[in-house]
Amino acid sequence: MKPQERSGQRNAAGKESSPLGPVGVFDSGIGGLTVVAALRHLLPNEDVFYLGDTARVPYGGKSRATIERYSVEISNLLLAEHAKIIVVACSTSSALALSCLRELLPVPVIGVVEAGAVAAVRASHDKRIGVIGTKATVSSGAYKQAIQEICTKAYVVSRACPLLVPLVEEGMFEDEITHLALKRYLEPLLRSNIDTLVLGCTHYPLLYRAIQQAVGPRIVVVNSGRNCALAVKKVLTSSGMAQELHSGELRVALTDFPEGFLRVAEQTLGLKIKAIEMLKSAGVAANVNRSRQHRN
Repeated sequence: MKPQERSGQRNAAGKESSPLGPVGVFDSGIGGLTVVAALRHLLPNEDVFYLGDTARVPYGGKSRATIERYSVEISNLLLAEHAKIIVVACSTSSALALSCLRELLPVPVIGVVEAGAVAAVRASHDKRIGVIGTKATVSSGAYKQAIQEICTKAYVVSRACPLLVPLVEEGMFEDEITHLALKRYLEPLLRSNIDTLVLGCTHYPLLYRAIQQAVGPRIVVVNSGRNCALAVKKVLTSSGMAQELHSGELRVALTDFPEGFLRVAEQTLGLKIKAIEMLKSAGVAANVNRSRQHRN
């Protein structure tokens, strides 16, 4: 049996995963909330536990080894909360750490790259597809590989957009600087005559209006959040772990509390958050503190 297909086993925290456990979701920051919003809409009966590693955002400029380590640390914290499935709502972690997580974790692991690739191929008429993402995601070639595994004749052109995640984290969705950055990043893709653009980072759907304005109405902009949620629903249903007679709740935990987090979650995405928990894991806290000391 493949690691991602196991269920009802003792997890890395020494606790038993259960069909009654939450859907565990993680990202480096605010962006993964776009996936949470899709999950809450599609799976209203499921409890969702969202963990944002906001103290170490962004992941996109870090090495594969660091991204894998961060992803394993955060996933183990979700397992400690009895998560029955892990949703990697971070394109960078999906691109560079998904295979590692599937090998190590005793529960199903769903990433956003595969979902985005499927949606892009379905949406593209000419099979000329653009991808924007973090440096690490683009350098990995994960989206191109996933798209061309589905459609070998697809032409895929990618562009790293390192400024977009910080702009989203600052809540600058319609700022002049954001529009200028998008224009600079997207012009080379437009010259390649793409007909579909994949938002290869879960932060980017928060810039959807600005991105659609920049590329024009002819180009289909693909947000993999809903497709990721559909993949989660399929796994839970087929494995008998789906909740039916239950009113799902959302819990949120962060490694740091950035300004604007609640505003984005509640006003922009319509999520209802009762409280935000701050992580007190010794292992993650130590690594976060080292990161802060290095930056200072």
